[in-house]
Amino acid sequence: MWPDVGRHRVLGHVVCGAMIVTGPAFAQTAPTPPLVVPPAPMSDVDPNDQLAPLPDIGVDWPDLATAPGEPTAAASNVAASFRYGWRIDGVDTVGGPLLQQRFRELSVLAGAEGKEANAAQLDRRARQDADLLVTLLKGSGYYDATVTTRVERAKNRPVVVLAATPGPLYRFTGVTLAGVEAVGAKAPVLRNAFGVKADDPVNADAIAAAEANLKTRIGEEGFPFAQVGDPEVVVDRATQTATLAMEVAPGTARRFGRITVNADNKVFDAAHVQDIARFKPDQPFETSQVDDLRRALVQTGLVSTAEVRAVPGADPGIVDVAVRLEPAPPRTVAVELGYGTGEGARSEISWTHRNLFPPEGAVTLRGVAGTREQLGQITFRRNNFHARDRVLTAQLSAAHLRRDAFDAQTISLSAALERQTNIFFQKTWTWSLGAELVATDERDVIASTGVPRRRTFLIGALPTSLGYDGSDDLLNPTRGFRLSGRVSPEVSLQDTVFGYTRVQLDASKYQPVTDAIVLAGRLRVGTILGAPRDQIAPSRRFYAGGGASVRGYSFQSIGPRDVNNDPIGGRSLAEFAIEARVKAFGNFGVVPFLDGGNIYTGGLPDFGGLRYGAGIGVRYYSNFGPIRVDVGTPLNPQRGDSRIAVYVSLGQAF
Repeated sequence: MWPDVGRHRVLGHVVCGAMIVTGPAFAQTAPTPPLVVPPAPMSDVDPNDQLAPLPDIGVDWPDLATAPGEPTAAASNVAASFRYGWRIDGVDTVGGPLLQQRFRELSVLAGAEGKEANAAQLDRRARQDADLLVTLLKGSGYYDATVTTRVERAKNRPVVVLAATPGPLYRFTGVTLAGVEAVGAKAPVLRNAFGVKADDPVNADAIAAAEANLKTRIGEEGFPFAQVGDPEVVVDRATQTATLAMEVAPGTARRFGRITVNADNKVFDAAHVQDIARFKPDQPFETSQVDDLRRALVQTGLVSTAEVRAVPGADPGIVDVAVRLEPAPPRTVAVELGYGTGEGARSEISWTHRNLFPPEGAVTLRGVAGTREQLGQITFRRNNFHARDRVLTAQLSAAHLRRDAFDAQTISLSAALERQTNIFFQKTWTWSLGAELVATDERDVIASTGVPRRRTFLIGALPTSLGYDGSDDLLNPTRGFRLSGRVSPEVSLQDTVFGYTRVQLDASKYQPVTDAIVLAGRLRVGTILGAPRDQIAPSRRFYAGGGASVRGYSFQSIGPRDVNNDPIGGRSLAEFAIEARVKAFGNFGVVPFLDGGNIYTGGLPDFGGLRYGAGIGVRYYSNFGPIRVDVGTPLNPQRGDSRIAVYVSLGQAF
């Protein structure tokens, strides 16, 4: 609301709820209807004193100790405490849900609802809330609003009623953005961004939003040093209208220049910050690009403070970007303990220096000790490698892996260049190009006889992948779809040299049914072309079963088996999953699911003999993503399959 000050101009502040809008306000008035005047402060009132008459309330205070039908005794009950109810009349069609939400947030009646109060306390609360409601209505454009209070009796308790008479809705007869023409052809864009125009209601929220939109848009249109004045509103009560004026000094349109970084930051130089930035020199200035760079620098995890601001360049048409960074602790130690069906007990410890080779050259030492896996690994990873979100990785590892299907001792050297997605900057398109050299000594059995054997393989691979993510969230998608494909041509030396190609395709779809229910589905197919199954190293074959595959079954347990009832893997696979993600209450949800899949010895899946698993999961939706617990059972198990399997992880199953 803007103050009613006759025809004098004053500087005022508009407050509606939690600071709706603040700025100079100019008002012009005609005679106004009388408003209810708040009482003097009552901090010195003793609630146990005899209550003075309350003519504005309108009815006797109920005597809750009196039986129904007996006369009340207001005078003897004024000091009694009782529970009360309250309601507002007359605002159902004005102000919208936001007005009522703000009232409930700020109301003293609502804040103390359910607690006992005496008549003096209730009278004070009613008067305060009446003033609050008048303020909220004026902020919505109802400058002649009045609110009266009364008490009704309902279900043997008092109900405080705030009866509002909003009066007419004031509208703008003129809106002026003085100085906006200085931006030339972009003036209509800025007017549209401001949005408020003649004949719109005099609404404080709309004015505050329009001011914020204008400041944002003028920065996006290339004016980094624009000055936008405070809105000035003149209210004419005689005509029940108002006018709005704002001063705009856009300054000069600019283009990006160079990036400068404080020399003592010991984290990034200016060249690497330019790699992270999404803008290039000589591109038109946009405020959002500066904000994006600030977020990206913080998300590297290597800085504790990142200040990014536009500063005038040497040329009047150029704006430089000054960056000041403070380093964060670069080292991390992580420990993980776990157990999985088919994977056994497992402990992992890792040490990472995230900037051992600046900029962003991280080294990780990782060790795994478990009943079925032992591993030592060193990884070099450079994030934002000459471009935003491009990652260069090199890895050397030695591992001993024992599975039901095989026992492998492996040394591998691999490298990859990829564009990754993450929870802070989800990407639509991702890709990777890699190379891998593997020396592996593997033990399995001849499938037909069960006779043990040991073979050594030397394998070279060129894995590549391409993915499209059209979903709305990385860890908890509720709509959209995802597609990804992976192709890995491989050459293997085991007695003789032979080649084959591994191909895998994944697709998933997410469809909201109601606000609380999302249907999700997944399909996966894979094939190995160019070599028979028995010639391919057991660790390079396809397997199915487990929390990221077909739930209800143990890890890698689905598919053909040898005479010892151990899985032997295959050349092709087919899987599907369907689940309903139901928000149950609060941050918890339940997820019934049905999965299916199988492994095949042929080069292409025939989709026959599918193994089905079903179950139910629980989700806790935390701030960093859903925590998943799924319990499944096989519907048509093979010999030896467990009846129950449990899976725990972060994020949805797919």
